[in-house]
Amino acid sequence: MKLIVGLGNCGNEFNYTRHNVGFMILDSYLGKVKWKTKNEALFYEKIINDEKYIFVKPLTYMNLSGNAVIKYVNYYNIHIEDILVIHDDLDLDLGKIRLKRNSSSGGHNGIKSIISCLHTQNFKRLKIGISNDKTKDTKDFVLGKFSRNEISILNENLDKCFNIIEDFSQLTFLDLMSKYN
Repeated sequence: MKLIVGLGNCGNEFNYTRHNVGFMILDSYLGKVKWKTKNEALFYEKIINDEKYIFVKPLTYMNLSGNAVIKYVNYYNIHIEDILVIHDDLDLDLGKIRLKRNSSSGGHNGIKSIISCLHTQNFKRLKIGISNDKTKDTKDFVLGKFSRNEISILNENLDKCFNIIEDFSQLTFLDLMSKYN
């Protein structure tokens, strides 16, 4: 069983904001599905490559994402190596993707929360670059909406993100990183 977590903030006012790129990837990948609510998150179950995947969008707001993640980990008895968290990264150029594991939060409050609740940083991450406009306050920047041009740039790597999700059950993480980083 795999747990795929897309990070973001709930509420229409956060749609298409840089901090919601994790939600956006899951929505694009799954399309129009009927999300259910449980354990402080929206969730959807799907079989991919003969393995059950649980997709989760925490409803706790970004800074408390770990509260929802730990509930799914405990409820489904999910192993740390079977978790993939999709989130924005200020240090990557817009649209660039990077697979990582066992690294610090890099200042990302959603990741800090997950590390705190799981008591480990040894989970896998799919980081989506949102760049960084150093002329703006970080909070204002990440909560700012993507422009049409920025959305277009993000969409260029959607297929790669979708393939990563599907290959997550088929490849070791080292092979996944070698293939996509």
